Amino acid sequence: MSVQLMPHVDTYYYLATPYSKYPGGIDWAYRLACEQAAWLIKQGVPVFSPIAHSHGIADHGGINPFDHGVWLPADKPMMAAASALIVVKAPGWKESLGIAYEIKEFKSEGKPIWWMLPREPPSKW
Repeated sequence: MSVQLMPHVDTYYYLATPYSKYPGGIDWAYRLACEQAAWLIKQGVPVFSPIAHSHGIADHGGINPFDHGVWLPADKPMMAAASALIVVKAPGWKESLGIAYEIKEFKSEGKPIWWMLPREPPSKW
């Protein structure tokens, strides 16, 4: 089954998942982000997950994984290039400063925002 978000174009969706506020800790948050990205990719949805991309970089590169001063600017060009935002409503998403920032950025750009529960098709915000 293919998930139909928007007509497929040469772009991707930005995947927001909880990280520092995830109850299981950041290693489990990383796993959740990878699982969600994989699930969407299997459905034919191209995504960029900042957590899947950045967790290993922080760990192996000696960068503080909690430093919003590093990560928000690093992710901003990826948000600007994405066609829409997908927010995963996993535990901790409402408390996440990063997700709040991402939602604000996408709203200010007038880009669509979708939400999803883990391993369920996204729906319009």
